[in-house]
Amino acid sequence: MVTDLHGKLDYATYLGLDRLLSAQRPLSSPEHHDETLFIIQHQTTELWFKLVIHELREAMRLVAADQLEPSFKILARVKHIQQQLLGQWSVLATLTPTEYVQFRHVLGPASGIQSYQNRLIEYLLGNREARFVEVFKHQPEVYKTLNDALRAPSLYDEFLRHLARRGMPVPQDVLNRDLTTQYEPHEGVLRVFKTIYDDPHRCWDAYEMCEKLVDIDEAALLWRFRHLKVVQRVIGMKRGTGGTAGAAYLRNIFDRPLFPELWDVRTMVGPEVNPS
Repeated sequence: MVTDLHGKLDYATYLGLDRLLSAQRPLSSPEHHDETLFIIQHQTTELWFKLVIHELREAMRLVAADQLEPSFKILARVKHIQQQLLGQWSVLATLTPTEYVQFRHVLGPASGIQSYQNRLIEYLLGNREARFVEVFKHQPEVYKTLNDALRAPSLYDEFLRHLARRGMPVPQDVLNRDLTTQYEPHEGVLRVFKTIYDDPHRCWDAYEMCEKLVDIDEAALLWRFRHLKVVQRVIGMKRGTGGTAGAAYLRNIFDRPLFPELWDVRTMVGPEVNPS
């Protein structure tokens, strides 16, 4: 065991722990015990978000280069990160309404709706709610990053383009759609996925990619649902600090799939059912 670390790289320096562990600065006065929990919960979430973005961008690069198989490990990693994020809600759920109301006022207009990394993940995965970009006008670099992501293909778009390059009949109006608008389910895409699911051995990598995307979509839906329930548990139906409707807003979005045809195709698999 190395004990003389003078002038050498040590664990704390490599990880920047002096900055990381001094970034928790409660604003309540006198300091409320549970504000530290609230801050760390959201800071660790943002660290996981950073890794999700890092992984998704690489997966999208691989899919755009028609390299599906190398993306599988990356997408599996994203799913496991999502499971970590899902599990974190149980920690925040220990915060009671009585405790939170004692320091909620120090947040002012600060709100999770202002998490640009969460918004970027939504855009990378194809949830194109363009109105939320306006929240970030006061941060020019972030504003540009989100606008660029809003106008670029999502992970789903890249997969559909890959399938088209393989000769599968992905409709041209899907391939050429306005990327800044919310994706709408298309019967032609559903037929493509039915072909893949009815004979997976003919294009196993595409079939496996479909299942990886469903893993991520399911985890995202569960995360949103858990978010909704924790918000209801802690603040009930109060408005969010950032001006949203709080739980009412979350209730409207939690069951919105990112890759709709990959859910719909499950009803269509088999020779007895055909898409109209």
